[in-house]
Amino acid sequence: MDLLLIAVGLVLLVGGGEALVRGAVTVAERAKVPPMVIGLTLVGFGTSMPELVTSLQAAWVGSPGIAVGNVVGSNIANILLILGVAAAIAPVAVSSTSFTRDSLFVLGSAALLIAFALTGSFGRLAGFTFLAGLAVFLFLAFRGGSSGTAEVYEHEAEAAHAGPSSVWMALGLFAGGLIVTILGARALVTGAIGMAQSFGVSEAVIGLTIVAVGTSLPELVTSIIAARKGQSDVALGNIIGSNVFNIFGILGVVALVQPVSVPAEIAAFDIWVMGAATILLVALCRTGWRVTKAEGIALFGLYCAYIGWVAL
Repeated sequence: MDLLLIAVGLVLLVGGGEALVRGAVTVAERAKVPPMVIGLTLVGFGTSMPELVTSLQAAWVGSPGIAVGNVVGSNIANILLILGVAAAIAPVAVSSTSFTRDSLFVLGSAALLIAFALTGSFGRLAGFTFLAGLAVFLFLAFRGGSSGTAEVYEHEAEAAHAGPSSVWMALGLFAGGLIVTILGARALVTGAIGMAQSFGVSEAVIGLTIVAVGTSLPELVTSIIAARKGQSDVALGNIIGSNVFNIFGILGVVALVQPVSVPAEIAAFDIWVMGAATILLVALCRTGWRVTKAEGIALFGLYCAYIGWVAL
């Protein structure tokens, strides 16, 4: 039953998130909102909605291991698993101009997460700090006119514009997507808690693995499709944007609405893995401004090793 709840929850999260984004993008387009604004706000937040609703639901029911593990585990999976798979399919080209700008935020957000995690909790001060960081990130993206992340979200906004022609239908699609996403998060969190109890492992382990990978499935699918089409730069921009939104947006909202404690096991190990993976991401991208197939395979191998360690 727990596995069924997790599977149903993930399907509802993915489907609900997709409907929510399409409905919101259609309404914004009818209101003549510029594509970059739509991409960085509606698509940026919309694609992170599964992680946001799941972490909020976990925080509300008193499961910090799932709430925090979901974000930390998703960021680790984005770099080691998703970038690894994308680069293994096709080398990932890196724009030196946009990556230099975006890498400061992906490194800075990881550093702030580690700093607040070492205090033992993500309280409202952390929430305000993270959301302020997100505001600066969005402001500089708008002001600069373009960045790797901005270009990716703008591209996804254009891809999502094929929504209903009627504004009222679009609003209905948005509302329905939001409801389905909330129901999916509830099913996923309930199943994850039950699985942790059944297998006698901590909720943090389930949050870092099954929940984190499950909520990152949209990014994984998008990156694989992009890599197969020879658009590997889309995969990189998607990963960077997702990691920044996960920390600044998701943890920011969660900490502000429902402050959460940081499980000792995550503070002792997993946040450092996330930090090391982030540094490795920047180092690989700046080495020749590309991530090669061999490096992609190595990243995937590191993720398998990480999952094996966590499982043990």
